Amino acid sequence: MDKKHLFSALLVLMLATCCHPGHLADAPVNVIFETDMGNDIDDAMALDMLYKYVDDGKVNLLAIMINKEGGAPAEFVDIMNTFYGHQVPIAVRCGGAPAETGGVNFAEVISDMKDDTGQPVFKRTLNRCDTFPDALTLYRRILSGMPDESVKIISVGFLGNLAALLESEPQLVAQKVISLTTMAGCLSAPNGEFNLLGDLYASRKVFAEWPTEIVTSPFEVGIAVCYPGESIENDLDWGIPHPMREGYLAYCPMPHDRPCWDLTATLFAVEGGEWFTLSEPGRIDVGEDGVAVFTPEPAGNRRFLAVTPQQAAAIKGHFVEILTRKPANMH
Repeated sequence: MDKKHLFSALLVLMLATCCHPGHLADAPVNVIFETDMGNDIDDAMALDMLYKYVDDGKVNLLAIMINKEGGAPAEFVDIMNTFYGHQVPIAVRCGGAPAETGGVNFAEVISDMKDDTGQPVFKRTLNRCDTFPDALTLYRRILSGMPDESVKIISVGFLGNLAALLESEPQLVAQKVISLTTMAGCLSAPNGEFNLLGDLYASRKVFAEWPTEIVTSPFEVGIAVCYPGESIENDLDWGIPHPMREGYLAYCPMPHDRPCWDLTATLFAVEGGEWFTLSEPGRIDVGEDGVAVFTPEPAGNRRFLAVTPQQAAAIKGHFVEILTRKPANMH
């Protein structure tokens, strides 16, 4: 083969490699993470997953948005940022939902932890935690600078930030966001679900009006996959204080295995649907009682996740593998 034909053949091979779908799939996923940090420890566990995905080059974590009231959630996220060696922008919601669960607010516990000398146990990156930007302001700044249809939003708490964004910048959402994955709803029984009830107006608005695809991981999926508490106690005992581990131990009296509600939503958003059974397309309506109802519609852009016992076991093992791995840049 002469040089001219050899060059042409190499050029074709390079173009085929660059344009092959498998190659494109290797690009990191742009993610904005919505959390009601402090209400349940699975938020911190899901954030642990995202940091590990960043370490692996699978995720570009654009921001962490707090969707509940109070200073401790953002302060705890700054502690997590520092421990895992990342500086992800944090934003808060003024006037956000104040809801708490029956467990301990672990974000407050970890933020207030002191050593024997009275000094904070956990390092912070920020000197002050009362200067975080408003979530809507940060959304506008980030989304306006991103390519079209390039951002995935993962919401594992209340939907107030997203409803405000939808009211303020509907075109920006439609242009820049490719999908929204939520932990929300209980589709197997007519029960109001915590995340939907926490900001009911916002929940109804987002599920009715959000312009892109929504895939929700409902209550019944997370409760089918329980993370083993003994793994938290033993596998994460690295001889140094670990904010997620200490938060887990503080949240509920041990021993307890924790349902992986927020982790399943995060897994789907980043790794795709091969771990789950994905419903047919349809719509999801949220009633005034916080009950979510799915109705199949061929042209719909709402779906939900389900798991078989075999899938649940595989997902549990995958979560243990991810969470027990030491962060690449741990401080």
